[in-house]
Amino acid sequence: MKKGLNLLIRNGHIIDPSQGMDGKGDLLIEDGRIRELEIRDSEFKTQDSRFKIQNSRLEIIDASGLYVLPGLVDMHVHLREPGYEYKETIKTGTMAAVRGGFTTVCCMPNTKPVNDNETVTEFILRKAYAEGACYVYTIGAITKGQKGEELAEMGMMRDAGCVAFSDDGFPVMNSLLMRRALEYSRVFGVPVISHAEDAGLSAGGVMNEGALSVRLGLRGIPAAAEVVMIKRDIELAALTGGRLHIAHVSTAGGVRAVREAKKAGIAVTAETCPHYFTLTEEVVYGYNTNAKVNPPLRTERDVEALKEGLADGTIDVIATDHAPHHMDEKLCEFDKAASGISGLETALPLCLRLVEEGVLSMRDLVEKTALNPAMITGIERGSLRKGAAADVVLLDPDREFTVDPEGFASMGRNTPFGGWRLRGRPVAVICKGRMHEIDSGAVKQL
Repeated sequence: MKKGLNLLIRNGHIIDPSQGMDGKGDLLIEDGRIRELEIRDSEFKTQDSRFKIQNSRLEIIDASGLYVLPGLVDMHVHLREPGYEYKETIKTGTMAAVRGGFTTVCCMPNTKPVNDNETVTEFILRKAYAEGACYVYTIGAITKGQKGEELAEMGMMRDAGCVAFSDDGFPVMNSLLMRRALEYSRVFGVPVISHAEDAGLSAGGVMNEGALSVRLGLRGIPAAAEVVMIKRDIELAALTGGRLHIAHVSTAGGVRAVREAKKAGIAVTAETCPHYFTLTEEVVYGYNTNAKVNPPLRTERDVEALKEGLADGTIDVIATDHAPHHMDEKLCEFDKAASGISGLETALPLCLRLVEEGVLSMRDLVEKTALNPAMITGIERGSLRKGAAADVVLLDPDREFTVDPEGFASMGRNTPFGGWRLRGRPVAVICKGRMHEIDSGAVKQL
């Protein structure tokens, strides 16, 4: 953490679910840490801040019309480094994160070599410390090489800094191995993140199974491929008492299974991604490879179920599953194209559509994109508490922009949202002792 950042952010709408704060107020940052936080009143009446300005180096920012939020936490990204630097690097991926309002990311282990040992974990953390624009935490592989044959050294990786374990991109088909991983998760106090996919049911599939896949002549992946594995892993979590987190839920049946498990008192949490509650399989029409993801985009019924799950608390987290690819991996036949969306820089405005639709309140949204992912992974982020590192987002909810993939900070241009007109974007992000102005000239100084 670099010291020296001294700011007084005035007149912003501060939302911090960790402290139950939601109202107009001021935020004082000294030496890169939050010193004071004041909510004036819920009616947004004008009155002077009680903060006494004693520091001559203090910069004052007028945040009128802006939300002041804790830095967002994305617990599911692919930074690609080491091994796939032609797709993304830690430097470019974290720059994209900051552009999107994320001050913390947790990176998945499908690198080359796979992050299945403490040496790779330490490399990623050292590189992120030196080059990362935001904070980076590592998620280690459940099995060696993500092959699903033998457990990785979870204890040593936990000691090296891993905050969770997952074979994301590959399901752990061996139920005994998944049982053992969940047993270790209880011992180490970290979640196991399930890529819920029955590989037998999904074999060869490239999009959602249904009438559209038949018309396009593409092999489909049935919703049951996700639901079956979610239910298996829930049963294993009940058996072991382990901590289970379900990644990228995409189906109505998946939402229903998680809801029932929570009602039964099983320790399960779940996430979904903006593309799953925004798009349907219809976007694949015309063999649009930028709409190829795993799990695949589903139906309107699934989209509505995901929104219901977000609204009633069944789904705890919104993550991006940021998966950048080189353009050559998308400019090919649909069957051969890589799966994934470069999602860090479009996630927040897509999430704000849920607020506009009345699915979530703004406070709910901050819980699912900052507080909850921090709590699930056990990291001290997602809050504006006094003494905490100043991870802050200044968000203009009304600023409109057109998505231009060529302007992404990420090396990945693979997005189905290119050309979309979206509303709401960060104008400044404070992270690692620096203030990044995302939208030049949008930060008003006093």
